[in-house]
Amino acid sequence: MPVAKARELARERDYDLVEVAPTSTPPVCRLLDYGKFKYEQTKKEHEARKKQKSVFLREVRLRPKIGEHDLEFKTRIIKKLLNEGDKVKVRVLFRGREITHPERGRALLERVVKELEGIATVETVPAMEIRSMNMILAPTKESQATKKDTDAQTEDPQSSK
Repeated sequence: MPVAKARELARERDYDLVEVAPTSTPPVCRLLDYGKFKYEQTKKEHEARKKQKSVFLREVRLRPKIGEHDLEFKTRIIKKLLNEGDKVKVRVLFRGREITHPERGRALLERVVKELEGIATVETVPAMEIRSMNMILAPTKESQATKKDTDAQTEDPQSSK
């Protein structure tokens, strides 16, 4: 249909002539209410954003001379953060002459990984950055699946009766 005729038709029906596919030959246009179209597009985008799960990178700091109980406490915190679906950056901070023994920090990080074996996967291996050794842990797919199952059970207590 010629452009002039399409414009006239759009004016008669009180619609807008919107070019949908400008790169095709010939270009494709549609008759529609552009304001309503834009409103529906923003609603769809808003709904899509609402359903998205954003993953946060949380950080837990350790020291090479950390006590046994303190390490257990920190691993419980890491486990809780991983169960929530967040990634965790585990950082061992070195002060003063502690930097001369990076193997202690590496051993500490390996111990944390060993304790979180079924819950976490190592996303980035332990690496030195200035005066700290960093490692990023991500939750495993299995732990996320079990978390969803437990959430479904706790959400609807009536279903078990």
